[in-house]
Amino acid sequence: MASADLKDELTCSICLNLYSDPVTLKCGHNFCRECIESVLDTQKGSEAYSCPECRAKFQECPVLQRNTTLCKGSPNIVEHFISQEEHEEVFCTYCIHTPVVASKTCLTCEASLCDLHLTVHSKSPEHVVIQPTKSFKNRCSHLKKPLMYYCTDDAECLCISCCLSEEHRGHKISSQIEAFKQEKKQLKIIEGRLIQEREEINEQIQRLQDQIMHIREKAAGIVERVGVHIGDIKKKLDSLGRHVLNEISKQQEQMSLSISNVVQQLESKEDNLSRKLATIEELCRMTDPLLYLQADKDDFTDMMGDNDPNLKEIEIDDLAEDLIFKNLNSVMVNIMSDLQEGYYVQKASGIVLDLNTAANDVHISDDLKTASWSKINQSRPEIESKRFEDSNVLSTNAFSKGRVYLDIEVSKEGAWRVGMAYQSISRKGQYSFIGNNSKSWGLRSCENQYSIRHDQKEIPLACRPSCYKVRIYLDYAAGLLSFYELGDSMMRHLYTYNATFTEPLYPVIAVWDNAWARVLN
Repeated sequence: MASADLKDELTCSICLNLYSDPVTLKCGHNFCRECIESVLDTQKGSEAYSCPECRAKFQECPVLQRNTTLCKGSPNIVEHFISQEEHEEVFCTYCIHTPVVASKTCLTCEASLCDLHLTVHSKSPEHVVIQPTKSFKNRCSHLKKPLMYYCTDDAECLCISCCLSEEHRGHKISSQIEAFKQEKKQLKIIEGRLIQEREEINEQIQRLQDQIMHIREKAAGIVERVGVHIGDIKKKLDSLGRHVLNEISKQQEQMSLSISNVVQQLESKEDNLSRKLATIEELCRMTDPLLYLQADKDDFTDMMGDNDPNLKEIEIDDLAEDLIFKNLNSVMVNIMSDLQEGYYVQKASGIVLDLNTAANDVHISDDLKTASWSKINQSRPEIESKRFEDSNVLSTNAFSKGRVYLDIEVSKEGAWRVGMAYQSISRKGQYSFIGNNSKSWGLRSCENQYSIRHDQKEIPLACRPSCYKVRIYLDYAAGLLSFYELGDSMMRHLYTYNATFTEPLYPVIAVWDNAWARVLN
């Protein structure tokens, strides 16, 4: 058992054999020099190197330190273990009471024999007798001869006699060592591919997890902004409601006061009439003509012979309901107009290219909508700090608020970039191209492959161009700049930048190698 444990400690985890020229990584794990060098070779070009045992990461290819403990001495620990294994005593299988050293081993019986038991052992040719050994795995099951060869066609280990048999005639036969090396070589290639594939999967997983976080953050931002907008609407509607209710209450109070004054006048007039009626009733009850004629009738003199009471109809103004609702609707329209600029997405219109910024290898169409790469120098006059040295052209329009989008038709041939840039972008040198600086953000198409670029950092996109229209969407306040591909039946999202914009953004186009791009309004 102790021997087995020691063997495990001296076994390389890559080739599963005893160490050959053992070396140690920084993490403390040991490997055959040839094995670990092959693994590290497959990791070249990746972001980091890793230990096959514990997956410890190394930014640079680790220096392989020779394991002096395993290698020291002559023979060293590994060689000494092999030597001990080879010279370990083998005991007779049949001497069960007292161990007796075996003198021979029969491969047919798979038993070891001392001199005594060997004398009574079968002398038949079928029984192959060799020097004492504990291992029967490296012998042919048919002829009991050492397995020294390998049939690639049948994936089978063979002895020399089996190699010459009819069963394996014409097959590809090689030595075990050669087959072992070839298979190990292929296995290492496969291992490298699997490691690379695993790393790509991990990168995709990380990218998708980052996208999930981005979507969560974006959703939270949208929820917050929607809450702010709804809160603004509520505040303005509450203020409008209070104003309208106050106006209604004011009109009601004014109309009620006016009507109350008329009622008071009518009540006073009614009291006067009631007093006169009482006097008339008293006069009508008189029977003495003298007293009646001498009575005071001055209050009724004007009314004698007049059949028309001459009462005028009093007209009172009603509440101005139509005016109230007209003002209400007008204020609500103003509220929605104020919110529209900050909430609704508008299509950019009137976008034209600025001829004063166009490089002399870019032809601009008469309607200032299309930029095309040109072999012929356009020989435009130099305008200080305005004209690009190569390939680029800005638009005359800038955006510093709200949400807008614009569509651009692009060519199938050549290479192009479209995006947004600050007016302060460099005009000369390699840092003037879209995405080669911190002042521009762009979508690039080259050799049928999309990528996005900003501040000299380029990220290839997994999807390939499937149509020739792209959309640029800008939410300036939220710091979002998105690129989409516009198909006939659907729109495909390509990438979204998150940034804090500090200057107005101008649409920008760059074209090379017969490419062109046209702004669609």
